[in-house]
Amino acid sequence: MRSPSPRQWGGIVLAAVVFPGFAATAWPLVPFLWDLLPGYLPVARIITGAGLGVLALAAIALIWGFRLWWLIVVAWIAAITAVASMVFAAWLVLGTPGVEEVPRLSPRALDAITTRAFAVVAGFGGVALLVIAYRRQRAIENGERREAARLFTESFDGAGEKLGSEHASVRLAGVHALARLADEAPEEREDLVQMVIDVLCAYLRMPYSPAPDPLPGNASRERRREHRDLELEFSVLREVRHTVIRAIGGRLREPQSRWRGREYDFTGAVFDGGDLSGAVFSGGKTSFNGAVFVGGEVSFHNAVFSGGEVDFRGVLFSGGGVDFRRARFCGGRVSFRAAEFSAGWVDLRGCDVSDGWVSFDRARFAGGWVSFERARFSGGGASFSRACFSGDSVSFDRARFSRGWVSFGGAEFSEGCASFDGAEFSGGQVPFNGAVGVCPRGLREAVGQGGSDAVVGLPEAWRKAARDGGEGGEAFPGASSGG
Repeated sequence: MRSPSPRQWGGIVLAAVVFPGFAATAWPLVPFLWDLLPGYLPVARIITGAGLGVLALAAIALIWGFRLWWLIVVAWIAAITAVASMVFAAWLVLGTPGVEEVPRLSPRALDAITTRAFAVVAGFGGVALLVIAYRRQRAIENGERREAARLFTESFDGAGEKLGSEHASVRLAGVHALARLADEAPEEREDLVQMVIDVLCAYLRMPYSPAPDPLPGNASRERRREHRDLELEFSVLREVRHTVIRAIGGRLREPQSRWRGREYDFTGAVFDGGDLSGAVFSGGKTSFNGAVFVGGEVSFHNAVFSGGEVDFRGVLFSGGGVDFRRARFCGGRVSFRAAEFSAGWVDLRGCDVSDGWVSFDRARFAGGWVSFERARFSGGGASFSRACFSGDSVSFDRARFSRGWVSFGGAEFSEGCASFDGAEFSGGQVPFNGAVGVCPRGLREAVGQGGSDAVVGLPEAWRKAARDGGEGGEAFPGASSGG
């Protein structure tokens, strides 16, 4: 149920003030009128009660089919109940005094009774007017909401048609029109914002091929013409897709944005660039499950992951670069489980893991360059369990492990592919238990210089080599070379 609007609250407050006012001035009227009937004629009282009952039944029959009148009757009953409650409370406060019988009413008393009778009538009329005004206001507001929804639907349909146009300029206009519709959606219709986001994400999930391969030098003129057409078509589609990403990223950077905390589904999408730098993922779920990063640069620089769930499971980094520099993981869950880093670069330098959970379980670092240099693990948890480090370079140089839990359990290290030069272990738990392969460069020295609060669990083979004075890059018994 939606809360009343400001105007509705004004009517409610006014009614709450008017009801007690009218009722407080009229409450003695009924006893006085009742006492006017002679006590020695009980038949008069019976006739009066029967007449009032007939009038009540007639009124009920009259208003039976009108919901508005029922609301008015309910409001009257509420007013009478409020008056009775106040009278009873006042009677208790005054010590439950008895009623003084008046044998004969003076003209002044009769005048007071008449005045209060008019006050009661006016009070009931005021209650009815308030109910009618409230209902009219509700009808107007409902009509405005229906009209706003109709206009939104028409605009949404028009923007969707633009997004499907054959002309690039029209498609770009459709992207901006959809984004503006989400910004201007009625405040109580947050579902409309999500609907726009779903359409934009669906556009990015549509089949998309990377740039065409370059032609050989001896290609024919017709082949070159076809290739130029393909390049032009690709450039146009790429620009529209990047505009969608910029529209989403720009709104996720805005404070108090209505786009935050929503569901973003990029499952299986192909990315060859895009700017999500500074975006705040503060709730909801964002899925890049199975997405492919094939070229260009996708930036999450200074992005904040402070709640909800971000899913990079099964992502393929096969070209270009992804920038996570100074990204903050301070809540929620971020998963790179089973992600494959086969080419290009992924830069997590200076990222901060202070809460929540970041998982690289079973990830394969098989190529390219991945850097956690100067990353700070100061709370929460991160896991590289059963990850495979066999590529060109994975750097944890000068990373700081001060709190929380970072696991490399069961990870597989090939020679020369991972380094911990200058890493600092000053607290928390960093288990390498079950890891196989070659001890990463600089890890043994970093562990030896670590603080007493740090708990770093190394495999027995690595500890034995350290006792025997072996080098960090030496293979140990039972180690696997990875692949």
